[in-house]
Amino acid sequence: MTIDAAAWDALRLSLWVACWATVLAVPLALWIAWLLARRDFWGKSALNALVHLPLVLPPVVTGYLLLMAFGRAGPVGRLLDGIGLTLAFHWTGAVLAAIVMGFPLMVRAMRLAIEAVDPKIEQAAATLGAPRHAIFARVTLPLILPGILAGSVMGFAKAMGEFGATITFVANIPGQTQTLPSAIWTALQVPGGESQAAIMVVMACVVAVGAVALSEALARRVAARIAGA
Repeated sequence: MTIDAAAWDALRLSLWVACWATVLAVPLALWIAWLLARRDFWGKSALNALVHLPLVLPPVVTGYLLLMAFGRAGPVGRLLDGIGLTLAFHWTGAVLAAIVMGFPLMVRAMRLAIEAVDPKIEQAAATLGAPRHAIFARVTLPLILPGILAGSVMGFAKAMGEFGATITFVANIPGQTQTLPSAIWTALQVPGGESQAAIMVVMACVVAVGAVALSEALARRVAARIAGA
């Protein structure tokens, strides 16, 4: 049984979108997680609710809201179109959809890791005269690296499997916006396409298992390094 070119294209696009979504989302997710874990401010509950909103909204609704805001007729989309950046019905829009859908999972994993760090350790470093950024870089960050890795893998996995928001926002254009989940859905709509759909399901499972295995290996190395230090 052969794998057709559309399946490989969909896999390559899914990996491309998931990698970009993860890289772009991690710094912002870490900052938001740190704010929610270490700071009290007006509107904290609202920010927390906004971050987790994609988890409770139907993905199609999220995709529709993205289309209304970032489409060429939307307020943000018009501004971006003026500088030559197109999101709707483009692979860059798939990256945005993946970021939005995976962001709550990333923030939650990183927030739990930050909250697990005893604030007294950071306070002790502060009493020694270390500035705030140095405390975070040299004390907090090494301790929460496993949580950052876990959040990154969860965000990557969500990006690989995202379907509803993506197909609503960027459609299902082969070779341009058709990710692996969209390709699987398309194959199932064609009589006799079940075999190709099954192959792509296996491809998605292999990528997911590989990402988890890599995350576990990196987490063990980080934990061993921290224990050794």
